[in-house]
Amino acid sequence: MSEPAPSVEPIKIRPMRLADLDLLMPYEDELFGSEAWSRQSYIDELADTELRDYLVAEAAGQLVGSGGVLTIAETAQILTVGVLPFARRRGIGAVMVQALVARARQRRAEEVLLEVRVDNEAAQKLYEKAGFSPLGLRRGYYDHGRVDALVMRLGLADG
Repeated sequence: MSEPAPSVEPIKIRPMRLADLDLLMPYEDELFGSEAWSRQSYIDELADTELRDYLVAEAAGQLVGSGGVLTIAETAQILTVGVLPFARRRGIGAVMVQALVARARQRRAEEVLLEVRVDNEAAQKLYEKAGFSPLGLRRGYYDHGRVDALVMRLGLADG
């Protein structure tokens, strides 16, 4: 007899609240290194509800990830996606990207752009699976000019 598949808790996506920062900030440096945001940066970002959407992912009632998207006119930009280290490899990043793209669609964006470190193959694969294609490079974008960014694009009118 084969083993039953392990049960996977459903992932719930909801808007980020200021109180979520208490759970997220301890992981910020580990997740983003030299690109980590300060608490005040998040507070400022959350205050701009006209152009920005920040979401969190929860599984089994526990916060496991977050992400943000900026939409100006027909172009959206995914600003950040992070899955807490203890929750990785469970599909949470993919769900978060889908939710951010859905918010861009709701705001009538025609395309979604993002930058990803050229040395972050796991993230690049995640975005490729979500339908993003490479668009170009931004030299010295990350790590105080030491790491390039791959710019990726998803056309929303394309499909």
